[in-house]
Amino acid sequence: MEIVKTIPILRIFDVAKAREFYVDYLGFQVDWEHSFTTPSQSPLYMQISRGNCVLHLSEHHGDCCPGSTVYIRATGLDEFHQEITAKDYKYLRPGIEVTPWNTKSVELNDPFGNRLRFNEDVKE
Repeated sequence: MEIVKTIPILRIFDVAKAREFYVDYLGFQVDWEHSFTTPSQSPLYMQISRGNCVLHLSEHHGDCCPGSTVYIRATGLDEFHQEITAKDYKYLRPGIEVTPWNTKSVELNDPFGNRLRFNEDVKE
């Protein structure tokens, strides 16, 4: 067996809030969406991506539970931080910290209790 890619599934409860956070604020794009009927009548499941980071967001109660953490290795964290800070998102004002394991880290909580930890190795 060869593992090709791991895609975390995060629980969401409000599609508009999810789009505001993941697309408008973080700069992800919606790759596709699925609903058994219409999104207003049944839960939505969607894939979003930004570069090589792919996430699935699900309104389905059985897929996952809120409160998960996704550790995301990245480069260009300073530029990403400047990008999201410039958007003046009223619910978050994240900083950059240097971790004990020698990375720069930006940690964000989405509107549903999930955490995204963007980490970049500190160059020595």
